[in-house]
Amino acid sequence: MKLQEKLTALKKENLSKLPSEVRLKVLEDLEILEGSGIVKRIPKKGDKLLDFNLTNHLGTNVNLSTLRAKGPVVITFYRGGWCPYCNLELRAYQDILPEIKALGANLVAITPENPDESLTTSERHNLEFEVLTDDKSEYAKQLGITFTISEEIRPIYKAFGIEIEKHNGIGQFEVPLAATFIVDSDNTVLFTFAKADYTFRAEPADILKELTSLKNNLFKKK
Repeated sequence: MKLQEKLTALKKENLSKLPSEVRLKVLEDLEILEGSGIVKRIPKKGDKLLDFNLTNHLGTNVNLSTLRAKGPVVITFYRGGWCPYCNLELRAYQDILPEIKALGANLVAITPENPDESLTTSERHNLEFEVLTDDKSEYAKQLGITFTISEEIRPIYKAFGIEIEKHNGIGQFEVPLAATFIVDSDNTVLFTFAKADYTFRAEPADILKELTSLKNNLFKKK
């Protein structure tokens, strides 16, 4: 089953469990975000992506410039380990990590969660790629891919035991779109995916297809 098929099934299941008035609020909130035009402002194919200097759960700095010097980099943003859709995505990327590496690329995940929480997420899913903390979503803001979880939605999350501030810090309700990019060694965006609806994610097979195409093109040039 494809990742998106799993995500769609999970969305259907989760919505079915909500009272009708709550379900309407959740869907309306997604429509408002879609109507904001946020997706139109994200970095596009051919753009240059800003470098980042972020820390992993050990406090070690990880630089995009260093990563891309070794080859293409897949960068995926996720809201947090509290998000079941994010967890499905992270596991799907872990499954294809050997293939990503075989194609000469690196993979990193970026989240506004504090290092302790990102470590928990990483250990829970046995992730073997870097999970980096973007404190207060500052890097994601620079890319124009953040939004604030609305005050109407916060109590709904809390009712399900999701404490956003526990993960991100007091007063921090800024989260990134579920966006994924592939950048080349010169920071050129080769692939971009982002949706206002967080139940949609880049398909791992599409990531591998792009990396394979890139590797084949480089081989032809030699």
